[in-house]
Amino acid sequence: MREGPLLKSLGRSGQIALALFVLTSMVMVPLLRLLPETSAFHPSDFVVTWLGKILCYMVLALALDLVWGLTGILSLGHGVFFAIGGYCFGMYLMRSIGHDGVYKSDLPDFMVFLDWKEYPWFWTGTQHFWWAIFLVIMVPAVLAFVVGFFAFRSRIKGVYFSIITQALTYATMLLFFRNETGFGGNNGFTDFKRILGMDVTSGGMRTTLFVLSAALLATTLLGSLWLARSRFGRILTAIRDAESRLQFCGYDTLWYKLTIWTLSAVIAGVAGALYVPQVGIINPSEMSPANSIEVAIWVAVGGRGTLVGPLVGAAMVNMGKSWLTANFPNLWLYALGGLFIFVTLFLPNGVMGLVSGLLRRMGKSGASS
Repeated sequence: MREGPLLKSLGRSGQIALALFVLTSMVMVPLLRLLPETSAFHPSDFVVTWLGKILCYMVLALALDLVWGLTGILSLGHGVFFAIGGYCFGMYLMRSIGHDGVYKSDLPDFMVFLDWKEYPWFWTGTQHFWWAIFLVIMVPAVLAFVVGFFAFRSRIKGVYFSIITQALTYATMLLFFRNETGFGGNNGFTDFKRILGMDVTSGGMRTTLFVLSAALLATTLLGSLWLARSRFGRILTAIRDAESRLQFCGYDTLWYKLTIWTLSAVIAGVAGALYVPQVGIINPSEMSPANSIEVAIWVAVGGRGTLVGPLVGAAMVNMGKSWLTANFPNLWLYALGGLFIFVTLFLPNGVMGLVSGLLRRMGKSGASS
């Protein structure tokens, strides 16, 4: 059985990179934020929010790599778990607006506008922070478990499973577009005011959300590396490489695939919950099939199955997207499509595969000289 290209170890360089990331994101940035805004070293609110958003995307890419790169299950619907996590926390944010909305009502403005008289039953308890966190974890988990159980039990795999996940995200997007569902319809949730009584747009809250995003990324990466090296992770790799052989050896692969699939959905949901207060809006467009395909491209560009590669891919593609959409907005989709074709033809192992190959060549040339 072929051993996958998973990182066997962070190594010294990886440990240094992780330490620098933690030091920069959790110590230096908060300290620099204390400097006067006129200082050249003061990171602006825009920069901190933008970086926090990219950190959430990196966590989402890592979540997809756990099921695609590690287990060989290509999901083209992870955007739905990301968005549902955002909606669950968004309900808390909407309840926290209180009477500061346009209509000064107990209900959110969109409910007043749509002539709702009371909250729907599924909004019960969403004014409580910890109940919202519980929903952020449990709703994506339950949805993933139900979909995964029936799909994996029916031995649906490969492109058929990918199509099902696309259908899932598309159907969910259409559902959330409807005003009757109680999620704000086309406009979604926006105009957030506060979290735990603190202004969501204040500099301190923006810094806190950025640090939490960085902590989530570091924790998820370390947890994923540990999982990949564990016996459970080796079985997942075996499922990816030769599932039928593993079943012949007596393993019931259903529960292994279901566990990693559900865990991946939870990670995506938590990333979505941190994403929403930073960008200030959540609407059904986050569930569009195109968004989920874009996440798969991040992973492919960075190098699937490497765990670190998807982080690189998510950062590279989204930074490029920010620059292109600001300067040449009509070219972005062409650039994204061209990038995917280029990676498929010339970089099948992504950027991390290219870097690993170059390092091996340098090592060989150094040894021969």
